[in-house]
Amino acid sequence: MRFLLSRAAFYLFTAWAAITINFFLPRMMKGDPISAYLAKNQGQISPEAIASLRTLFGLDTERTLLEQYIDYWGLLFSGDLGRSFSKGLAPVTEVIASALPWTVGLVGIATVLSFFLGTAAGAIIGWRRGSRADLVVPFATFFSTVPYFWMGLIAIAFFSTALGWFPASHAYDKGTQPGFTWEFISQVIAHGFLPALTIVVSSLGGWILGMRNMMITVLDEDYVTVAQAKGLTTRRVLGAYAARNAVLPQLSSFALSLGFIVGGTLVMELVFSYPGVGKLLLDATTAKDYPLMQGLFLVITLTVLVANILADVAYAALDPRTRQVEA
Repeated sequence: MRFLLSRAAFYLFTAWAAITINFFLPRMMKGDPISAYLAKNQGQISPEAIASLRTLFGLDTERTLLEQYIDYWGLLFSGDLGRSFSKGLAPVTEVIASALPWTVGLVGIATVLSFFLGTAAGAIIGWRRGSRADLVVPFATFFSTVPYFWMGLIAIAFFSTALGWFPASHAYDKGTQPGFTWEFISQVIAHGFLPALTIVVSSLGGWILGMRNMMITVLDEDYVTVAQAKGLTTRRVLGAYAARNAVLPQLSSFALSLGFIVGGTLVMELVFSYPGVGKLLLDATTAKDYPLMQGLFLVITLTVLVANILADVAYAALDPRTRQVEA
C-alpha cells in the first residue's frame, strides 16, 4: 500500500508540474498566438474581433496571470484545450483527435511488435550465448544505430521506387473517402507498411541487445542454477526464471516507448508525409499555433506518465521484492 501511495503522490506532483509548465512556457515566449494570427490576416480583423480573440485565448490584459492560471485549470477539467487558429479556430481536442488514431495505430503496433520480437529474440540469443546465434549481434548493433530517416529513405527507394510494391507517402490514396470499407482499409495497410517496417527494423536491434545482455547476467544467478539442477525443462527455466527477471529493465524502456507513441516518430512521419501527431506538432510549431502546441505537449506528457504508471504496476507484479522493499 505504501508503494502505491508513494508512486501515486509522485505522479500527481509530476502531472501538476507538467501542466503548470505547459501554462507558463508559451506566455514566456516572444509574441503570442493573437499577434501571429493578426500577422497572417492584416487588415481583415476589426478591433472588436481582436479583443474577442484575446478573451478566447485567455490573453486579455484585464485578468492577472494567476486568474488566467486558475481559468486554465477549469478549462482542462472541462476538456477544453482551446482553439487552433492555424486550423480555422477549430477546437484543439478535435484537431488532436483527428491525428491521434493514425499515430497510435501505426507507431503503437510497430513499437509493440518490435518490443516482443526483439525481447524474444534477445532471450533466445542470450540463452544460447557462444553459439551461432551470436551472429545476430553485429547486425542488431548496426541497425540500432541507423537513424529513422535514413532507413525510411532506403525503404522508399527500394520497395516503392525500384519495386513499386508499396506507396511512398500519405496514409491513403488521394480522393479516397475514409470509411470502414475493404478498399480504404487495404490502402491504409499498404501506405502504413513502409513506415511500420522502418520503425520495427530501426528499433529491433536495441531490444535484442538489451535483452541479450540482461539474459547473460541473469544466467549466472544462483536461482537459475538451482532450477536447472532440479531437472526443470529448458523452456520452463528460460521462461519462468531467466527471462522473467531479465525482462524487468526492459519494461522501463518499453513504458517510455509507449508514452512517446502519442508523440509519434516525427522524422518518420515527415519522410512518409504521414498525417500523425508528430507532423501535426511540427506544423503547429511552424505556424506558431501556441494553443495546439500546448495541447499536444500536454497529451504527450500525460501519456508518458500513464505509461510509466503501468510499467510500475507491471514491475511490481513481476518482481514481488519491489513491494517488499517499499512496505
